[in-house]
Amino acid sequence: MKFDMKAWTGALAQSRRPLPLLSFPAARLIGADVYSITHDAGVQTEGICAMARRVDSAAAVCMMDLSVEAEAFGCTLCASQDEVPTVPGILISDEDEARALEIPTVGTARTGLYVKAAADAKARIQDRPVLAGMIGPFSLVGRLMDVTEALVNCIADEDFVYAALEKVTLFLTSYAQAYKDAGLDGIVMAEPLAGLLSPDQEKEFSAPFVKQIIDAVQDDSFIVIYHNCGPNVSLMTESFYANGAAAYHFGDASDLADMLARMPSDKPVCGNISPAGEFLGGTPESMAAAVRSLIAACGKHPNFVLSSGCDIPPAAKWENIDAFFAAAKEEWA
Repeated sequence: MKFDMKAWTGALAQSRRPLPLLSFPAARLIGADVYSITHDAGVQTEGICAMARRVDSAAAVCMMDLSVEAEAFGCTLCASQDEVPTVPGILISDEDEARALEIPTVGTARTGLYVKAAADAKARIQDRPVLAGMIGPFSLVGRLMDVTEALVNCIADEDFVYAALEKVTLFLTSYAQAYKDAGLDGIVMAEPLAGLLSPDQEKEFSAPFVKQIIDAVQDDSFIVIYHNCGPNVSLMTESFYANGAAAYHFGDASDLADMLARMPSDKPVCGNISPAGEFLGGTPESMAAAVRSLIAACGKHPNFVLSSGCDIPPAAKWENIDAFFAAAKEEWA
């Protein structure tokens, strides 16, 4: 089923349906491990669909595996049975190596697996939109040249950063388009590394490239939700709004009431119950209290959407996830 995503986004906050970044807890739900759900399209699809059956979320969110795009460029993957894959080491160390990078085609490494799993889930989930997950451009650069090096090079070697950004932005645009062509309703773009930059650096090394991707793929049938959980996001709201995303999602490092006050009210702002503190480490009682507290602080804003602060860990307790939805339903009744 195709959705009018412009209309869906406009009605999202008023629907009072939470939109957590709930993906990897699907593994436990279907009795699979994280390795299987990140390496087998059929297992991944079943997890996405099982999640949609279990929770009353505003949309089904596919796996937020931010190693996929870096692996496609040639990065080494560190994968284990119970943890989301990570990218150790460095792929590029100077501007010449960045300019020599080959832009992978969609389908390289596990990118084809993720597009297939999302497309198959979309074909089976008919009652809500299905959103894919994708890394943002500066955050991908950080995986190619090392996070610390990416931050330092924004001062020490700008041309190196620009060369890498040009390559990854072309690939990410193609990757987002592949999800669109496969029938998905949108993507959640995670750009957390940009939240460690200064506001001026974010405007230079992230914002234009994020906007380039959004401008290329977003329309009434396909949206981009921009996620940033970095600590400096409250200083960047003007720049974020200018990137044109359909909605915004912020992490629990931020005061969400403050973010809502800073962001214009015409687009949804989602967040930000702690993934580690509540979904993983909390109790049903502490989760209910956290939901009540956040709604009390943010519910007066017409564009507030209850969510997690970031992607919820694979080992999150299902009793806490259920308590999140139950508390939301009770508070919004």
